[in-house]
Amino acid sequence: MKLEGEQTLMRVFIGESDRWKSQPLHEALVEMLRREGFAGATVIKGIMGFGCHSVTHTDKLLRFSADLPVIVEVVDTPEKIKAIMPRVDDMMSGGMVTLENVHVIRYRKNENSCS
Repeated sequence: MKLEGEQTLMRVFIGESDRWKSQPLHEALVEMLRREGFAGATVIKGIMGFGCHSVTHTDKLLRFSADLPVIVEVVDTPEKIKAIMPRVDDMMSGGMVTLENVHVIRYRKNENSCS
């Protein structure tokens, strides 16, 4: 698969306690994106953040339930991102999704790994 040039970056901002059915939402999103043939996805766990209710979530030891911020990032063609948006929206009960135009310089598979 060649994925170079102008593409779309989708970021899904959720909390680590968010669920889709009985599964963590970030895992459900990544599995769905993989099944749909996306180029790749990355889950990033934040150490601190706040959302629409202005409640600070942190990884400090004294907090009983941190519900740390999680970001799922995926880069693919604008058409594939647009097509998957209704499914992503259905899976989310809160959070935020952003889209950006990005310029992919390199996305190649070599013989030994997928970089």
